[in-house]
Order: sequence, then structure tokens, then C-alpha cells
Amino acid sequence: MAKLKFEIVTAEGIVYSDDVDIIVAPGIEGQLGILPGHAPLLTMLQPGELLVRKDGEETAMFVSGGFLEVMQNRVTVLADVAERAEEIDISRAEAAKSRAEQRLEERPAEMDLAAAEAALMRSLMRLKIAERRRKRKPGSGGTQGL
Repeated sequence: MAKLKFEIVTAEGIVYSDDVDIIVAPGIEGQLGILPGHAPLLTMLQPGELLVRKDGEETAMFVSGGFLEVMQNRVTVLADVAERAEEIDISRAEAAKSRAEQRLEERPAEMDLAAAEAALMRSLMRLKIAERRRKRKPGSGGTQGL
């Protein structure tokens, strides 16, 4: 079966690089599925779960948003933050959620409301991804959601 060359790049470097079967990304207008042979594409991503399947195994990652480019069976994601579900620090994400909620509740005069809401959304999405992946039972086939 044909494969896609896939890379996720952040300011820190390459987070993921492999030949994969399918990618499901959080596009700005909804989930976006990329298979080998996909037409060229450049789109923005919203914060959310990015799923990658290779040889029946699924890897879930959080991306903070960014850009996705498809060109000649090569898919590149440029994101500020990208982390595998199993690497998400739940206590850190819960602390970020609490800080964002407190900031929204207090609403200081200098607060950027959109930035505060985006911070809350990112922390909620990170928690959702981490908790969903940790609850999955080993040996379940690893392909839920694809």
C-alpha cells in the first residue's frame, strides 16, 4: 500500500517523522483526512487532536494549531506546540485550565479576551486527548476514530 511521508515540525525541531497510511487533522473547518495521492493543499489547523495511522497502529497527538501542507505524497505540519497523547502532562494541563478559568472569571482590564479563551480551549483539548488515550484498553486495535 502507498504511504505518505509525514512530518510535524515545531520551533524546537521535528516532533514526528515517518511514512504513514493516513492522517486525520483538526482543520479550521472540521476534521481533514489525508490519504496517499491527496491533491496539493495548504490549510490552517485549529488546536486539537491529530491522528496518524501506520500499519494498523494509531498515534494521537495534540497540536496547538498551525499549518498543514500536502504536496506530492508529503504532508508537513508546522505547529507552535505538538505532543503525543501519552506525553501530555495532565497535572500541567489542569493547572493551565485553572489559570485560564480564573483569568476569565476575574477579567482584568488589560486582559485579551480572545487569548484567554484560546488558552482555555487549548488546555481543555490537551486534557481531553490525554484522558481519552489513557482510558483506551491495550490490544483494542488502536484505530478508534479513523
